[in-house]
Amino acid sequence: MTVPQTSAVSFSGPTLAFLSLRLWLGLRALIAGVEKFSARVTIQEPLLGADGAPDPSGAIVEIEKKVYGLSHYHALPDTLTTKFAEEPLLPALLTRPFFAALGPVLLLLGLLLLFGIATRWTLFAMGALYTVLTIGLMLIGQDAGVSWLAVHIGLVALALTLADQNRLTLTRA
Repeated sequence: MTVPQTSAVSFSGPTLAFLSLRLWLGLRALIAGVEKFSARVTIQEPLLGADGAPDPSGAIVEIEKKVYGLSHYHALPDTLTTKFAEEPLLPALLTRPFFAALGPVLLLLGLLLLFGIATRWTLFAMGALYTVLTIGLMLIGQDAGVSWLAVHIGLVALALTLADQNRLTLTRA
């Protein structure tokens, strides 16, 4: 990790504020990226009796579980995918590659920010990604999503204004 050229690392209020933003934004992007690889699946298991043994009648129960895997990748929920497909200003030629890259890009940006690698450029890329997502949501009339992304963009902008306070990083950019 890179430390400032002074004899002691300063953890002033602005430094801690930036670190908090960096951690929150990094974890937010990382978890959003991981969730793109999740699914709910229904599995069947034997009904267990009070003693923990399978029910003698052979009864089966269905249990829904959340699982993760590359085969479960989905950039958006099906309802939003349908709305985007119906929007003439968002041709499939542009949306398909964007949706394919969205999860991996979120994972990458989250990791870069958490480790403090090229922090300013990572924050700028994150702000650009949230802006593009916002445009898409505006076009399909998802005002609540636009508001949530506006909060994220505001946090990115605040983090960029505090970037001089960046400490505990792998690179100093």
